[in-house]
Amino acid sequence: MQDLSNYRKSYEKSELLESNIPEDPINLFNRWFHETEDFGGTEEVNAMTVATIGLDGFPKSRVVLLKRFTEEGFIFYTNYNSEKGKAIEANPNICLSFFWHSMERQVIIKGIAHRTSEVISDNYFDSRPEGSKLGAIVSNQSEVVPSRAYIEENLKQLEVEYESMVIPRPKHWGGFLVVPVEVEFWQGRPNRLHDRIRYKSVEDFSWKIERLSP
Repeated sequence: MQDLSNYRKSYEKSELLESNIPEDPINLFNRWFHETEDFGGTEEVNAMTVATIGLDGFPKSRVVLLKRFTEEGFIFYTNYNSEKGKAIEANPNICLSFFWHSMERQVIIKGIAHRTSEVISDNYFDSRPEGSKLGAIVSNQSEVVPSRAYIEENLKQLEVEYESMVIPRPKHWGGFLVVPVEVEFWQGRPNRLHDRIRYKSVEDFSWKIERLSP
């Protein structure tokens, strides 16, 4: 048994006050994202946890890379036939979360996922390295396979097949745009009295801003 009750950290790097936040959560996310990137100490600032409700009724979380964010929402790419992809198609209500330990910050986003257009998916796929493109084709993501060698052999065959050819995006692979309905910003503070500011989408396409108890 491992007792972790003495693992403690004091959060003292910043504060989050209503007096210095924008009206739109995307603008605050943009500010925090680039502050984290500039500060350093976080290798992949765009790494996020994506939580879905699976077809078996259980929630499941996994780390995925955010590839784009705009005033509309947050975009990532995946295999639509994967466990994650099927879960999203069945229940598009998902959660994204970022934990930026170097800044003592967390962002939790509730949103509704929609497939991006084929143009957006094509453009991103075309920008990927050749190995990543072939990997998207060779991997039947989430399916049981007999061995690592099985995957590697299939990859070798694809490398021969597509040598000196344009590698097309498979139709089962593409993007999801997560349109936020609620965004919570968490800033660590001393004595566990953390700052929590929540933006909730309201009917007139504006945002209601609320402070939550830590």
